[in-house]
Amino acid sequence: MPADILGAAVYERQRETFVFHPGPIFAQLILADEINRATPKTQSALLEAMEEGQVTIEGETRKLPDPFFVIATQNPAYQIGTFPLPESQLDRFLMRIELGYPDAQAERLLLEGEDRRDVLARLPTCLTPAQLHEAQAQVTGIHAAPPLLDYIQALLTFSRQSSHFRGGLSPRAGLALLRAARAWALLHQRDHVLPEDVQTVLPAVVGHRLHPGDDHLEQSTPHLVERLRAGVALPL
Repeated sequence: MPADILGAAVYERQRETFVFHPGPIFAQLILADEINRATPKTQSALLEAMEEGQVTIEGETRKLPDPFFVIATQNPAYQIGTFPLPESQLDRFLMRIELGYPDAQAERLLLEGEDRRDVLARLPTCLTPAQLHEAQAQVTGIHAAPPLLDYIQALLTFSRQSSHFRGGLSPRAGLALLRAARAWALLHQRDHVLPEDVQTVLPAVVGHRLHPGDDHLEQSTPHLVERLRAGVALPL
């Protein structure tokens, strides 16, 4: 139930009042494993948290920890017991990355190695919250020239006007595309965004946001992304 994620107010007889017990959403990192096995009502508990960084419970708004972000896994839609994620929730995920099966060498290491849970317990801390905030601030400082913004807007417009897509990309998708391209440029030690950065992150950022039009129902996600990429010329 949504309360299992958000928390709930429980009446305590000794205090003669309701006391709020926070749910697991009150953490810096949320891992929603097999998110599409939750019912749509339970999935909706994440909407406000992922967009606003807060939750409203019984009329009271409570801020979530900062930094806060959600990572989720999902099972193939054809498996029994899965529910499709609504577009409003899909749009709140910055990226969707398909892992697939491990290659032969990686799978052999899994078979020969120790239990993954034991390895996980020994993982060192890579970043402190302050270091993460600093990296996020550096991303926002990466320069995006007007022609680059024109290119992103052209991608959004093409997705909304082409018959190959249903609905098109939202403004949130455009912001996500720009943020991801800036982060990619930062990782490559550049202080400005190139069109190639946008094209590199395009499949992961827009793949789960694109839906085929009524006349193109058989198109796969990679095909839709390639249609979008090919439909808009690179800026000069």
